[in-house]
Amino acid sequence: MIRNEDVLGMLPELDRALMPLERSQVLDGMRVRAYRKNEQIYKEGDSPTKMLCLISGKVKIYKDGVGGRSQIVRVINAVECFGYRAAFSDENYVTAAAAFEQSVIASIPMNLIFQIIRRNPQLACFFVRRLAIALGRSDARTVNLTQKHIRGRLAESILFLKESYGTAQDGCSLNACLSREDMASLSNMTTSNAIRTLSLFAQEKLISLDGRKIKILDEAALQKISKMG
Repeated sequence: MIRNEDVLGMLPELDRALMPLERSQVLDGMRVRAYRKNEQIYKEGDSPTKMLCLISGKVKIYKDGVGGRSQIVRVINAVECFGYRAAFSDENYVTAAAAFEQSVIASIPMNLIFQIIRRNPQLACFFVRRLAIALGRSDARTVNLTQKHIRGRLAESILFLKESYGTAQDGCSLNACLSREDMASLSNMTTSNAIRTLSLFAQEKLISLDGRKIKILDEAALQKISKMG
């Protein structure tokens, strides 16, 4: 079982921002739990009472759209904090979160975070930086998903997954096995288009497919397709 001390050790920037008493308060208030594959972590409309930190596994942040179709907004990497933006804007969650695979997540009460921020500008700067980085990534991704064609969007999603989760020991296979529905949601396209385009990429020897497993064969070509849009 992961200890609370171990969790803070995985978050050195957050740990450095805390004074000794504040660190003890965070450790006392922290809770760690495991989530099953596809288990929901929070729903759209829930109240954001906790800051979450992914310790291991993979998490998707998504929003349900028209006709029950969902759009993956971003993916969360281990070790990364998430789920706190809505609390800072004093609103309920406008997205939902679920585990891609079995995951371990730590939580810290937001009321404790706010108490510490009021007297600790270093912790405030930690969150300002995190929110600014997230906003920049969100802006770039929004442009890419709305302006690129299907091939460009799917190529970008494959490269995005590699950047986010890395590769297996062979250095080519994505260290994330998404369903075709999730690949479509991540790429802002229908499932049928995602299946068809993945098959075309495989025929062109850009990737190889083994069930949900995607192996990159020609990264330079994928980057060119993504850049051309």
